[in-house]
Amino acid sequence: MTQLQKENFIDTIDGKATDLYLLKSRDGMTVAITNYGGRIVGLTVPDRNDGITDVVVGFRSVQEYIHSTEPYFGALIGRVGNRIAKGKFSIDGESYSVDINNAPNALHGGKPGFQDVVWDAVQLSDSRLQLTYLSPDGEGGFPGNLQVKVMYVVNSENELIISYEATTDRSTIVNLTNHAFFNLNGEGSGDVLNQLLQLNADGFTPVDSTLIPLGEIAAVGGTPFDFLQPTTIGARIEAVDVQMRYGKGYDHNYVLNAPDEGDLHHAATATGDQSGIIMEVFTTEPGIQFYSGNFMQGKNTFKSGSKDDFRTAFCLETQHFPDSPNQESFPSILLKPGEVYSSCSVYKFSVLR
Repeated sequence: MTQLQKENFIDTIDGKATDLYLLKSRDGMTVAITNYGGRIVGLTVPDRNDGITDVVVGFRSVQEYIHSTEPYFGALIGRVGNRIAKGKFSIDGESYSVDINNAPNALHGGKPGFQDVVWDAVQLSDSRLQLTYLSPDGEGGFPGNLQVKVMYVVNSENELIISYEATTDRSTIVNLTNHAFFNLNGEGSGDVLNQLLQLNADGFTPVDSTLIPLGEIAAVGGTPFDFLQPTTIGARIEAVDVQMRYGKGYDHNYVLNAPDEGDLHHAATATGDQSGIIMEVFTTEPGIQFYSGNFMQGKNTFKSGSKDDFRTAFCLETQHFPDSPNQESFPSILLKPGEVYSSCSVYKFSVLR
């Protein structure tokens, strides 16, 4: 975190103050978070070379996040993560239209999304940060006043725990996640194609050319999407496959082998081939979006001084399935008054020696 200076995150956006917060574990893990978009700015953990590696890419200041050509680096995502076909859905027979920001679809809550807002932050201890935000009725086209609380916690097991809660005064849809971009060899270490990935998913949701699911679940077996056994990210990324062509690589939702929806279960394991850093992902969500950095274009400069070049980071976004409001067979993301939206994801770090 030596590239980060707190004063570069002290600013005022839309009349609200931004800042930088550090969470630390007793075993050498440090997480830097800004309340602008609830972003993870960096995450350092011990590596097998007896050093410390920053495995989450990010910027040196709030202003760099504001002006980035990629709006989602490290951010909290909402109200609805992933895509909604043509930005349209209905609840109880009433139709809604939300902002189209990934034509012809809405992506990650449209504009503004939760990455664009300043969250109210309370650092409860050296290891706990609470962020809250009231998304007003009609924001982005979504109904209901949505009260959201997100807790970031680190513990002595070198786990980052992100828990989400939300309530509403009017029926609405909610699908929250975090959009950290990981490189387990460290920010600025090059592409991620030789890093190992295992996904606990027998199936994925195929998409059309605009990355909207077709409404079916396809088996990963015998396809480039099979990560049931640890496989390098780049092993099959250039395969001749219509789904790979649509995503320009991996940008797909995996249907997790979850014992029961709502229970914490293993979703993924990734390993840095140079650093030996292992990241295990656990979640209560039924799906996870694996994105292999296919739209990174080298237009932004990270805190290490490196560029956000093609496939130099990957994402594992825990979630309900894309376009769920328009897919009756998918798990629902409907939230009604009196109900509590609750979700939890855990990122556990260790070292392969």
